[in-house]
Amino acid sequence: MPDRDTNSSMNSHDDTYKCSLGSDDFILVEEIISGRKTSTVETVQGICLCMKQKLGRTVAMKNVRRRVPILNWLPCYTIEDGLGDIMSGVTVGLTVIPQSMAYAGLAGLPPQYGLYGSFLGTFIYTFVGSCKDVPMGPTAIVSLMTYSTLHGYGPEYATLLCFLTGVIQLAMGVCGLGIIIDFVSGPVSSGFTSAVALLIIASQIKDLIGVHGTGSSLWEMMCSLYRDIDTISYGDTVIGVGCIVFLLVLRVIAELRLGPADPEQQSCVQKYINKSFWLIGSIRNSIIVISCTVMSYIFISAQDESFKLPYKIIGTIPAGLPEFRLPQFTMQRDNETIGFFEIMSTMKSNVVVLPLIGLLENISICKAFANGKTVDATQELLAIGLCNIGNSFVQSFPGSGSFSRSAVNNASGVRTPLGGLYTSILVIVALLFLTPYFYYIPKTCLAAVIITAVVFMVEVRVVKPIYRSKKSDLIPGMFTFFACLFLPLEIGVLFGIGLNLTSILYHAARPKISIQEYKTRAGFKYLMLTPDRCLVFPSADYVRNLVTKHSLKRDMPVVIDCSHVYGADFTAAKVIEMLTKDFSDRGQALFFYNLKPSVVDVFRGVKPKELVFYYNKKELDRLLQKSTEQHHTAMLQPLLQTK
Repeated sequence: MPDRDTNSSMNSHDDTYKCSLGSDDFILVEEIISGRKTSTVETVQGICLCMKQKLGRTVAMKNVRRRVPILNWLPCYTIEDGLGDIMSGVTVGLTVIPQSMAYAGLAGLPPQYGLYGSFLGTFIYTFVGSCKDVPMGPTAIVSLMTYSTLHGYGPEYATLLCFLTGVIQLAMGVCGLGIIIDFVSGPVSSGFTSAVALLIIASQIKDLIGVHGTGSSLWEMMCSLYRDIDTISYGDTVIGVGCIVFLLVLRVIAELRLGPADPEQQSCVQKYINKSFWLIGSIRNSIIVISCTVMSYIFISAQDESFKLPYKIIGTIPAGLPEFRLPQFTMQRDNETIGFFEIMSTMKSNVVVLPLIGLLENISICKAFANGKTVDATQELLAIGLCNIGNSFVQSFPGSGSFSRSAVNNASGVRTPLGGLYTSILVIVALLFLTPYFYYIPKTCLAAVIITAVVFMVEVRVVKPIYRSKKSDLIPGMFTFFACLFLPLEIGVLFGIGLNLTSILYHAARPKISIQEYKTRAGFKYLMLTPDRCLVFPSADYVRNLVTKHSLKRDMPVVIDCSHVYGADFTAAKVIEMLTKDFSDRGQALFFYNLKPSVVDVFRGVKPKELVFYYNKKELDRLLQKSTEQHHTAMLQPLLQTK
């Protein structure tokens, strides 16, 4: 067995720059061990030094700038940046006001709670957010998750849920757990988003046609609508369908362009008209809501007090900003005090699932508008965690970044996250001065706003590319889609992620192993088995059984090519120990080719009986010749003893 040092001479430079990113459990790492054991005092001193260095890096200005991104772009802020941010901030504000009230209804809360969640969190994100295009606030997905979590309880539960969501997201960010989002595959995310979009549409049909509907799954919603179909309100239906048609028309107008496709080749008039088309389409929600509110006000003012409205309206909304206070950790219900842990038990697993969904939605937006830049998931966790904690102090429910508002923000020419400041100001103005006019908004109008916003979230277009790329990826995506439709939403999400992780674990437990027969120049035949990945506990027994099966079928020396084995664990080491013992007992040679030094150390930890490995193919001839001679000697031994 050759000395491992002879195979690593190329790496024995005196001055070598080393950089390690990510986990090094399965990465080849060369270490020079002096052999002297460190004392307890030296170990403690080393730990203290490491902690001191860690603290120093944490408070270093570079790290502070990384965690407070406003320090990077604010010193370079220009007048052009300010004009772009004002334009985008006002445009997003005109979009978020009707949307937030609609999403509050989707969450099962009064409309004002949507406005409460649209100013403080947006302002906080200005300082700690890493993506200029993300406007924090209520979203369709998180609102539906909030509705399925509250189970009909009041706004106090929603505020506490917002606080808990923020705390969990902040804790995950502090612990650097943004990596969790990497375990949610694209098909699972698409299946979840599409199912949620259909659920949201189904949940808004009741307001669109003016009936009383309930349920959190698609089946429950459809059954409820079927039972109440006799009570349909034709006034609500006409207004709602009309709003949907106008919103879709305005969406098409936003995409109209006059003149050449290249803006530089367009005339000033064409540019002005195209910009007007885009602006009208971008603020279409506000246009529809304002128009319906004005017509509703005129209609109601013309009637006497005994007149019964043929459609439902929002009603009275409290004027002014919400009270700034801590969320309630205990609730009163029917002269009974409900404790914190009892409240947590009613929310169930959604307390953990909802923060992950909020992060998934936010990261998806950041990646969509990153323009090739890296996205810091940990920083986004910290940002949306702080935003949700802040929103909980103004009696809001959980929120995240919104796809539709992010698209408007980006198209409006936003330059920095400061655009959120102007959005916050516009929402505050609406709360202070415009709430009396919100009384006349038809509920069916807000339902139309939600339906037209989420109908394009159904990701039908991704099915064909997934099918062409890898058909098996459709399984977790479709499973997630149907599970979210017909099961409680949080259960469907967990099932989809669980199936995805099961697929990952299956591939880890069943590595591909190529099996080929070779002959050396000296004429020795041997069987080469080449696994394509690390040897860890899920795959160890599978590899052992496969090696044993083919080695017994072909009575010849066996070589395991470990060129792709960059790591191993204790279970794999024990399996290798048993494998070498089995080969030794039946007198069959077993060699390991190109075994990494770090893996050798793992295998030697269990002291295997015979661990023979080599790094040079010329060495294989010597090993095979020696093995053949030993085999012949063992065969002749009984005959000599008989004579």
